[in-house]
Amino acid sequence: MIGFLGNAYPWVKSAHVIFVIFWMAGLFMLPRFLAYHQEADPLSAENQIWAERERRLIKIILNPSMILAWLFGLLLVLDTGAQGQGWFHLKFAVVLGLSGFHGWMAAYSRKLAQGSRTLTSKTLRMLNEIPGIAAAIVVIMVIVRPF
Repeated sequence: MIGFLGNAYPWVKSAHVIFVIFWMAGLFMLPRFLAYHQEADPLSAENQIWAERERRLIKIILNPSMILAWLFGLLLVLDTGAQGQGWFHLKFAVVLGLSGFHGWMAAYSRKLAQGSRTLTSKTLRMLNEIPGIAAAIVVIMVIVRPF
């Protein structure tokens, strides 16, 4: 049975995958940027350089990619009825978590720009693993569909 997307389905699916890749690239980069920014003196020019890099990454790559990945993904869910399948529930929970992680990192970037340093560089480097773990879970859910 063909859903409401009809022949547009493979194009929407392609767009979803493309923007997920862009979003994930940004999610891999930002924690590393934050770790380096963390080490800069809050009153230094380097602090401002890192703040600007992070701002651009968030505004130009991360935010638009996340929004478009969500938009195309929701279209796919509505078209296929995936919301009724067990594997989708875990995928959806992980994507919600990644969206929250994205928001938290953007907020921490603003704190760093203002001179606040509440985490260690080591903690930020460990947080860099979250997107990879999330990506692995999502890929397994979508490809293997274990439940």
